[in-house]
Amino acid sequence: MITVQEIMSVGVRTLNPDNSLADAMTLMTANGIHHVPIIDQAGKVVGLVSHRDVLAASDSSLHADSIMRDPADVKVEEFMTQPVMTVDGRASLREAALFLQKHQYGCLPVVTDSRLTGIITDSDYVGVAIDLLEQIEATEPDDL
Repeated sequence: MITVQEIMSVGVRTLNPDNSLADAMTLMTANGIHHVPIIDQAGKVVGLVSHRDVLAASDSSLHADSIMRDPADVKVEEFMTQPVMTVDGRASLREAALFLQKHQYGCLPVVTDSRLTGIITDSDYVGVAIDLLEQIEATEPDDL
């Protein structure tokens, strides 16, 4: 059985609930990422911010009560998704994929003993699919 921890991304960029919309935008842009787990002081996942959440919060901060809010004044806790579904790193890669597909999630934070240890995204699964296709193609005879 292939496990989640075998393909998950480690060194995950995170924010805390008190960070701002501006912080989320900067972090995502600078690192080319689309999902940011939100953790508390103990390292427990308390929320998740996706690129879509940032876009929606940016739009709503411009129109809330006809007063434009500075993205630096909009706290992550105001627009983060919560509660967050997580997965244990020892879980089956197939089971996690089926869960992502069923619920139409783009990622699952990976936790061990309630602490964030990684993240698995739909892009990670695309990488696995590409590797498998390359292996299949390498074993097929050339039809010339």
